[in-house]
Amino acid sequence: MNKKDNYAVIMAGGVGSRFWPVSKTSFPKQFHDMLGTGKTLLQQTFTRLAKIVPEDQILILTNSDYVDLVNQQLPDIKSDRIIAEPAMRNTAPCILLSALKINKENPKARMIVAPSDHWIEDEDAFARDVNLAFEASTQKDLLMTLGITPTFPNTGYGYIKYEKEDSGNVKIVETFTEKPDYPTAQSFLKEGNYLWNAGIFIWKTSFIIDQYQEFLPDMFSVFEKSWSKLNTNKEESFLADYYPQFENISIDYGILEKAKQVGVIEASFDWSDLGTWGSLHNELPKDENNNVSVNAQSVFIDTTNTILRTSEDKIAIIKGLNDYIVVENKDSLVILPKKDEQEIKTIRNLVMEKFGKNHG
Repeated sequence: MNKKDNYAVIMAGGVGSRFWPVSKTSFPKQFHDMLGTGKTLLQQTFTRLAKIVPEDQILILTNSDYVDLVNQQLPDIKSDRIIAEPAMRNTAPCILLSALKINKENPKARMIVAPSDHWIEDEDAFARDVNLAFEASTQKDLLMTLGITPTFPNTGYGYIKYEKEDSGNVKIVETFTEKPDYPTAQSFLKEGNYLWNAGIFIWKTSFIIDQYQEFLPDMFSVFEKSWSKLNTNKEESFLADYYPQFENISIDYGILEKAKQVGVIEASFDWSDLGTWGSLHNELPKDENNNVSVNAQSVFIDTTNTILRTSEDKIAIIKGLNDYIVVENKDSLVILPKKDEQEIKTIRNLVMEKFGKNHG
């Protein structure tokens, strides 16, 4: 397998509203050092993928508003490796755009599509799994995914059902189910042939383009007519004219749920999508009372199972809390029970309504 044919696309255009008030529209979570490692989530993702893919073959897909942030955090990346979306249209349009651009550059190319804001500890295991998927997608026409072994009936993730009789590394996918209710998620775990959908995809560019032609033909035809403009100085004006008109649809709904040739590899690495403050709490070092402190010089008194994050290195004293989120970010302070963390998106909307959109 020729590494020169491996490309990566990092999706870095989301807002990360469940991490408000740290993650805001003007400065989303992927550009923050959420784990206190000295690197932002985007920088960590880039470093992880650079072990598998040549650095100059990693593309960053982001909102046009975030191009400057990408340049600041990845100063060595060439400008033509940053794909700026003029409008947010979910994952299907941006993945087709990147597949076409890569395919035009190298018709033999394979690509991995990965979110910019995930936590993966064992990067060697990640590299092994991705290389297995690259190999599988090369040997056959397969859309490959990486699935995570579920540890509890999580209703916030999509699920991948694979054929039970499959015993090999690559299992054939039967169905995708998006965010089931709790009883359904429980039944999936009992059945034993379901994995969490990590949103990491690997395929030949030529094959995924064919799938768009079959399942999203209207979207494909717009790009097909302007093929000559991709990777040229006419690309930006083409995207400005047509991109906002595309259907707002995910790759899961638009392609993967309809496609017949989909494979999954059960991941051998630890993974978190770092979707909430609670998931961040799970991944960080804790004191003897299961408390987590990020940035602060903290003193916890009669406090357990709580996450504290401050905007800079300051002294913070927390007393009498159990199972709480405490987040301070320059102009905002949020204190709420961890069980209510899914309400943060709603709270953010209320704050924007009352105090202005710049606070969201």
